[in-house]
Amino acid sequence: MSDSRQLRKTFRRTLVVLLIAVLAAGTVTYAWYIYNTSRHVTDVKMAAGTGVTFLISNSYNGDYKTSAGLAFQGFLDPVSTDNIENGFQKVTGFTGGTSQSSLLANVFAPAQRSDYYETSLFLTTSSVATDVYLADIAYDDEDPDNPISTALRVGFAVHAPGQGQPVLSQYIFELTQTHNPQGRYNTYNGSVGDVLDSSRSDGSTVTFTPLNSSNYCQYNDDTGELALLPSSIMLCSLPAASANADHGTPVQVDVYVWLEGCDEDCTNNLANTNLESLALHFAGKQG
Repeated sequence: MSDSRQLRKTFRRTLVVLLIAVLAAGTVTYAWYIYNTSRHVTDVKMAAGTGVTFLISNSYNGDYKTSAGLAFQGFLDPVSTDNIENGFQKVTGFTGGTSQSSLLANVFAPAQRSDYYETSLFLTTSSVATDVYLADIAYDDEDPDNPISTALRVGFAVHAPGQGQPVLSQYIFELTQTHNPQGRYNTYNGSVGDVLDSSRSDGSTVTFTPLNSSNYCQYNDDTGELALLPSSIMLCSLPAASANADHGTPVQVDVYVWLEGCDEDCTNNLANTNLESLALHFAGKQG
């Protein structure tokens, strides 16, 4: 992990302030790090899981198929939130600690749109009403020894059926419950599992437990069978298609991908790594 002098030099070169520090065992460690993906492209592929009756598109009036491909390139800076609709926050300033020469985060501000990834997809059915579940979030780490997946979150904001409708519900998943080998929780104000309180801007944290793979459904690619677990989360229900219509009223799902800066796994060893791929797999069950 970089020491404070090296990290400050990196900051001066990049003009990005993303640091939270705490005095631990006589040394300063950082839970926020500078992350640059400008040279990398991560593909986000959305795939519907139940054949022609369950369809997906990149736009409301677009071409609905069984899959849609997306790709993004840019910066992913550590941000934090407990509520997607309230937005994300990051550190924009810091001050010297009282008992050490380290820097402690003390100024917080809304994150910029470029700090995290956001897109929208649209789900519909060409037959009867269909309940939608997340079947998998598949991913590959670029560097298995420094797995950035351990600090990533994927969020879904689900709208009411129709174009331009309000958000009805949201869900935040962690990619994996595996830990970064060098992870160490050290956010200045909070405990393991806390994230920044989106209703405040003073660095206050709240306890937050993201969803995980136990909340997926079980979908068999070979047989097309879908099994629900007691903990499976239904993301939304798609209205049935009316007679002579190609499909029913689509449901907009906003997708967010971000580095959770308060995650204990979000430490400096991940700064030069990336995901090779990320794919969301949805499955539908007739309502």
